[in-house]
Amino acid sequence: MQQIIFFFIRNKNFLLFAVLFTISVGLTIQTHNYHNDKYISSANFITGGIFTFRNNIADYLNLGKENEQLLQENLMLRKKLDQFKEVVNVEKLDSTVLPNKFNYFTARVINNNYSKTKNQLTLDKGRSDSLKIDLGVISSKGIVGIVSDVSENYATVQSILNTESRINAKHKNSGHFGSLKWDTKKPNVIQLVDIPRIAPLAKGDTIVTSGRSTIFPEGILIGTIKDFQLDKDNNYYYVNIELFNDMTSLEHVYLIENSEAKEILELEKGVKDVEQ
Repeated sequence: MQQIIFFFIRNKNFLLFAVLFTISVGLTIQTHNYHNDKYISSANFITGGIFTFRNNIADYLNLGKENEQLLQENLMLRKKLDQFKEVVNVEKLDSTVLPNKFNYFTARVINNNYSKTKNQLTLDKGRSDSLKIDLGVISSKGIVGIVSDVSENYATVQSILNTESRINAKHKNSGHFGSLKWDTKKPNVIQLVDIPRIAPLAKGDTIVTSGRSTIFPEGILIGTIKDFQLDKDNNYYYVNIELFNDMTSLEHVYLIENSEAKEILELEKGVKDVEQ
């Protein structure tokens, strides 16, 4: 204890300088927008770099698992292609002649929260990779969330495990739709609300995206019905959905851009302005 006291006495001038310097830097950052922006940008760059380094090591150790997932996904895509061929009755398909308003990007998850109430993910791509706010995020197994913010090289995603998340979804068999929300209890179970009581629900039925927004196309997998019950007014179902995705173990994701989103939103905004 005596040595510690002597240390502070011997270095009192340097320690006082360090404290005052830290306080002055903090005040400068808080009171000047330029310095504040530079600080936030630098912090994001350093944090993103640390997350990237950590995930590079984890990815190397999980190559076997990743390869297995790629094999399963390729198998699923091949089956869907065969089904499509049967529907349109063609043997050869040229993707350049198939109309598609959705563009797809890939990214890697470098940070993932799932134990909070407002969970976020961080991706290793950003504005320089054509990413922007409100892109839908999915994996090979189902939806993940929506891009909430982007920097030059990174992006954050509002997870479906977030109390502020609201995504349109529907009962695949009947087409009845509602909204997804999360009660914060389990990372593998989310809730679907506002499904009318006339919907013929059954345990194990599939829930998919409804396509009633400019973010997700129709039919993206979400999960299966675990159980359900009527609300207190007996008008709508409260449905527990077991996710296809393991939200605690996400590595690679796809981002979806609706190339017609801007046109649709501008049109809807114009209609609202006329109504007002």
